[in-house]
Amino acid sequence: MSVGLILGIESSCDETAAAVVERGARTLSSVVASQIATHARYGGVVPELASREHLRAIVPVVRAALAQANVTLGDLDAIAVTSGPGLAGALLVGITYAKALAFASGLPLIAVNHLEGHIHAVLLNDRSLPGSLGDGQGLPEDEAALALVVSGGHTHLYLAKPADGCWSYTLVGRTLDDAAGEAYDKVAKLLGFGYPGGPWIDALALHGNPRAVPFAFSQIKTKLHLAGKAPRTKAARTAPIANLDSRFLFSFSGIKTAVLRYVELHNLRPEAEARREALFTGPDAPARPTIEAALATCDPQTLDLIASFQHAVVGDLMKKTFAAAESLGARRILVTGGVAANRELRQRFTVEGVARGLRIAFPTLALSTDNAAMIAAAAWPRLLVRDFADGSLSADPSLALGNARG
Repeated sequence: MSVGLILGIESSCDETAAAVVERGARTLSSVVASQIATHARYGGVVPELASREHLRAIVPVVRAALAQANVTLGDLDAIAVTSGPGLAGALLVGITYAKALAFASGLPLIAVNHLEGHIHAVLLNDRSLPGSLGDGQGLPEDEAALALVVSGGHTHLYLAKPADGCWSYTLVGRTLDDAAGEAYDKVAKLLGFGYPGGPWIDALALHGNPRAVPFAFSQIKTKLHLAGKAPRTKAARTAPIANLDSRFLFSFSGIKTAVLRYVELHNLRPEAEARREALFTGPDAPARPTIEAALATCDPQTLDLIASFQHAVVGDLMKKTFAAAESLGARRILVTGGVAANRELRQRFTVEGVARGLRIAFPTLALSTDNAAMIAAAAWPRLLVRDFADGSLSADPSLALGNARG
C-alpha cells in the first residue's frame, strides 16, 4: 500500500459527488454536482430525473476530483462507492461507474453504506483537526459514541464502536415514519417555500416566537399489528424496529399534520400560494429568491409557526438522543446528516452537551450534506482489513446498517 489514497463516489440521491481522501483523514479533493435546481420546481426529488442527472455528471465530477487532488487512477489504492440505502437508479449510476473504473485500473472496490458514510463525516472532520494522528487509526476520538444520523431520508440512532480496525454499529432508535428532514421539506412546501426546506425554515425561524404554537410529541407505542416488523414507510425500510426501546423511537408525521391543521384553521393557505408564486413559480419570480425576500412575504403568525415547528423538532431529537446516551453510558455524541447543518440544532445540542458533560461533535457544514469524502473516509478501515466488494455488487435501496439492539 502506498499513501492510502481512496477515490470515493456518492450518488444515492440528488448529489453526484466524488472525492479523494488520504488515509481516512486528509481530504485532497471534494466535488459535488447538486441537482437542487432540477428538483426544486417539484418540491422534492424525482427519482427518474435524479438518475438522468447522475448519468450526465458522473464522468466530469470524477475527473474533476482527480484533477483537484492532482492524482491519477494509478496513484490510488482503492475506489469506494455508496451501495445503499438510496434511490435504486441513482445508486446504480455510481456503482456501475465505480465498478468499471476498478476493473479498468485493477484497483479494489469497496462498498460503503451511506449511513456509515455520514457517521464517518464527523470522524473525518475530527481526524483533520490539529493534534490528531492523521491516519484514522488509534485516535483518542476513536471510541464508542452514540451517532444521530438525521437527514431528509433518515433519522437513526446508532451506537458506534471501533472493533478490530473497523467499526460496528448497533441500531438504538429510528423514525417510524417521516425522517426529520422530510418533515422540514413538507412543511416548507406547505408554507410556500422552496426545496430543500431545511435552510428556509432554519433561517426564518430566527424571526418568530418558538413557543407561540405549543406542538407536542406524544409517547410512541409499538403497534401490535406490526409484530416487531418495520412499518411500510419510505424512511423506515432500512432497519427493523423489533426489540427497540420505544423511548428512542421518533415520529414526525404527527407534527407535519399538526402544521397542516394550523394552516387550515388560520386560513394561511392563500398566503402560502401567493408566496410560492411570488418567490418561485410566477413569471416575476426572482432567479435566486433570498431569505430577505421570503421574510417580506411572511406575517408574524407564519414566522411564529415556523419557529415553533423547528423548536419542537429539535427538542424531540435532543430529548431522545440524550436519553439514549444516558441509558447506554455514552460520553460522546456524533450528530450528522443534512439536518446537522441546522443552526438551532447545533446550538442547542452543544449547550445541552456542555451542561451534561458530554462531547458533541458535528461534521463541517460541507460534510453534513451528501458528499463523497465521507464515503472515502468510511472505506479506509475496510481497505486496511481488505474488505473488498466483488463483481456482483449492485444497488441495495433498503440497505440496513448494523444490528438492532435487543
